[in-house]
Amino acid sequence: MELITERLRLRPWRESDREPFARLNADAEVMRYFPAPLTPAESDALIARARQRTAEAGLCFQPIEEKRSGRFLGFVGLNRPAYPVPLPFDPCVEIGWRLSRAAWGKGYASEAARAWLRFGFETLGLEEIVSFTFTGNDRSRKVMERLGMTRDPAEDFLHPMLAADHPLASHVLYRLSRAAWRGGAFSHVAER
Repeated sequence: MELITERLRLRPWRESDREPFARLNADAEVMRYFPAPLTPAESDALIARARQRTAEAGLCFQPIEEKRSGRFLGFVGLNRPAYPVPLPFDPCVEIGWRLSRAAWGKGYASEAARAWLRFGFETLGLEEIVSFTFTGNDRSRKVMERLGMTRDPAEDFLHPMLAADHPLASHVLYRLSRAAWRGGAFSHVAER
């Protein structure tokens, strides 16, 4: 499956994505709100898991590229989290993103996420899509808010895959219902 927006192509993983994805995951600033940057082998394993989850569940994070240049920018997409320890709001479908620093500040995450929200609500018929991140990740939180997602501080949580005293354990949860999405100016994006 491929989604097209004004500037972006959201597409399946390719072998040629391995090297730029490994560079992205090795960047300490990109990975600032994750426990550690990834090695090339860990990055390759993440692609393999994304492909497998797409084959099994029909969705997972997918690459985005700039339409004009074909440049790999990172990934955006829908995912059904499957941690060994469940999230407090499981089961759910999340929307998430990870972009290279060169792609920051250009609105790519919001543009791609809007296409995925439309797909999730209109094609998959989802009732709700969530997003979550480390409390201090202001960039991602601003994207969530631009998408029309809302946060209830009572739903903030400690990520179950991190020790409670880990500096990145504190997370915020944002939600968007299909009804709220339909009522907002967020549902009108091109898709193919």
